[in-house]
Amino acid sequence: MLRHSPRVQSGPSCFFIIIMVIFAAEVAALVCTFMFRKRINPDLEKSMGPIFGKYDGNNTESVAVDYLQSQLQCCGVKNYTSWTNTTWFSKNAAVPVSCCKRNTTSCSGKLDQPDLLYSEGCEVKLIKFIHESLSYAMLVVLGFAIIKFFGMLSVCVINCRSNSRRNGYEAFYG
Repeated sequence: MLRHSPRVQSGPSCFFIIIMVIFAAEVAALVCTFMFRKRINPDLEKSMGPIFGKYDGNNTESVAVDYLQSQLQCCGVKNYTSWTNTTWFSKNAAVPVSCCKRNTTSCSGKLDQPDLLYSEGCEVKLIKFIHESLSYAMLVVLGFAIIKFFGMLSVCVINCRSNSRRNGYEAFYG
């Protein structure tokens, strides 16, 4: 008769504990993301205005603003008129060219051509993009958490079945 060493029994238990720790971390991440995603809006509002205000066409903030406006197809914080309160507009009397709609060659950024500019502000579009990304990330984490839950359940079933056989009990269905 084969004897089971204590080390063989500790393997599934160790595996269970590792999966349980990862599962707990995933559930904590889900809860924190769900709780703090409403704080994104006010924090984003506070930070976007000053960054757009530092726009000069050459600094790192300008590169970020140009990238944001061209990728999200937006202009200004609230809309293209948000640029009228910036030093860039007071010097150039125009919004940055990144506010111009794609495939428009005659756009100079002047406000007398509003049909050539993106009309929607970047704040709304960025908030929508972040919320959509967080939703997808939460779904992925939830999927992995469900898989880990069934993994923990499987380890428990395997451990219970092996313990009952070791104690001389035979499973009724197996």
